[in-house]
Amino acid sequence: MPKFDVSKSDLERLIGKSFTVEEWEDLFLYAKCELDDVWEENGEIYFKADSKDTNRPDLWSAEGIARQIKWALGIEKGLPKYEVEKSDVVVYVDEKLKNIRPYGVYAIVEGLKLDEEALKQMINLQEKVALTFGRRRREVAIGIFDFGKVKPPIYYRAAEKTEKFVPLGFTEELTLEEILEKHEKGKEYGHLIKEKPYYPLLVDSEGKVLSMPPIINSEITGRVTTETKNVFVDVTGWDLRKIMLALNVVVTALAERGGKIRSVKVIYPESTDVYEASVIIKDLLDTHRSSPETVWLLVKEMLGWPVWETPDLSPKEFEVELDYVRRLAGLELSDGEIKELLERMMYEVELEDGRAKLLYPAFRDDIMHARDVLEDVLIAYGYNAIEPEEPKLAVQGRGDKFIEFEDAVRELMAGFGLQEVMTFNLTNGEAQFSKMHLPCGEHPEECADYFNHPPAELVEIENPISPKWSALRSWLLPSLLDFLSQNTHEEYPQKIFEVGKATLIDESRETKTVSESKLAVALAHPRVTFTEAKEILDSVMRHFGFEYELEEVEHPSFIPGRAGKIVVGGKAIGVIGEVHPTVLENWGLEMPVATFELFLRPLYTEPYL
Repeated sequence: MPKFDVSKSDLERLIGKSFTVEEWEDLFLYAKCELDDVWEENGEIYFKADSKDTNRPDLWSAEGIARQIKWALGIEKGLPKYEVEKSDVVVYVDEKLKNIRPYGVYAIVEGLKLDEEALKQMINLQEKVALTFGRRRREVAIGIFDFGKVKPPIYYRAAEKTEKFVPLGFTEELTLEEILEKHEKGKEYGHLIKEKPYYPLLVDSEGKVLSMPPIINSEITGRVTTETKNVFVDVTGWDLRKIMLALNVVVTALAERGGKIRSVKVIYPESTDVYEASVIIKDLLDTHRSSPETVWLLVKEMLGWPVWETPDLSPKEFEVELDYVRRLAGLELSDGEIKELLERMMYEVELEDGRAKLLYPAFRDDIMHARDVLEDVLIAYGYNAIEPEEPKLAVQGRGDKFIEFEDAVRELMAGFGLQEVMTFNLTNGEAQFSKMHLPCGEHPEECADYFNHPPAELVEIENPISPKWSALRSWLLPSLLDFLSQNTHEEYPQKIFEVGKATLIDESRETKTVSESKLAVALAHPRVTFTEAKEILDSVMRHFGFEYELEEVEHPSFIPGRAGKIVVGGKAIGVIGEVHPTVLENWGLEMPVATFELFLRPLYTEPYL
């Protein structure tokens, strides 16, 4: 969750009202934040705000927090209104960037009066949105420039890697390749474009570089100071919806500082060089001086070039049933009270036939269900104002029997002298397949005979925050080997186990997945053998009253001739073996490892002891 520092006096200046530090502890809750810390510096009180909502980037700055509190307290109400004036600034987006970093949206904010605190908040918001909402600049990267140093039109174009400019914080020109190698931001984010044939570059009509998205701004135009009055905002990425939202968040935050928002035309010339496109547009504008809108109609209809005007701060719409709000809130609220609470959360509300027709700000993208609106009603009402009621249930609670069975398995394994570990359910294809000497990820058909140890395919996350955590694990053994690899400095023998979940694909279920409980054991020391692992397996089966068979199998993760399929009642429920030397090398392990892993559900019966 994003954390950031805000000045008490800056917040109160934005709200137009002063509060005690104690009052601020409750006020932060309106903005879905907690007051994490308070300190004094040079006579100024600062707060550490801990945001509790990753879907509300508009609340990740002093401007957003102050705006939310100003409305929640009733100082303002209804839908915030932001005027957007048109400008004659045009940005041309190069078609060559289609598979590199294809989209850019832009805006101008004029008439700013920036002090040091405002600058800090602007940089904080820029970084937090790109880091969290933007998935470490992969989905969203933001640049803010001194517009006084920029001469339109502006070009977002594909550049040769040998082109040069002075990156922010440097005094000498570097090639684009050198920036990825030498600049701190280039080293951190270079992987996003390093292998691409061209690198993105944002330049003005005089050839001055504004930035190299998503890496670094230029020293010439990208340094905003307290002397800066007008700024140009640039947001690039892969998803137009996301970058439009990020742009809306930034420009409305600057508008809270008194800035005036002006829109920018964004043109995507198809099959035409961006510089040639700007000449075509200039000729059209010169021809149709009295009606520039005719030009944009011609561009779209005759040339077929997409044209956007950004930012788009048109409010979004939603409807909710008032009885639904009352029922789930558990509060006796009149229609008028619900309307008033919603207006304090920046909605424009129209009541009609038991429903609330809502308009909400363009800087929000988190309203997907009526429950999201209900949450806003409860925030405005105040969670602390709700009287708790003891539930009146005619039932008696008890523990889940299978969970108790899992606990019994844990006690049993600890009784054998094994140490329990708890590892992450999130993992990646390299750990689950490549490091385990398995072809499953690239050739799933070759994993069909491994009886779900592992299954041929992983349940992958659509938008992972990191490549390291991009899937749910399908078996536990890689997690145990990872644990051993990080404890090679400890004494041997190391004998560990885990009772945990593996997630498998199951098309018959509504979610298309199923989580299965498994037991995995790993033994590591110089003289470990298949027999030692089998002795523990024998004891487990005997304890729970099951007979089992071992069938020799060829499995790439294990040494040939030292791997077996665990069969109970004619069904394969697990695997046992000595880990293959290639797998040990992949994990950086020098000690041999013997292991077994099995599904627990087939061993569950009542009573199980």
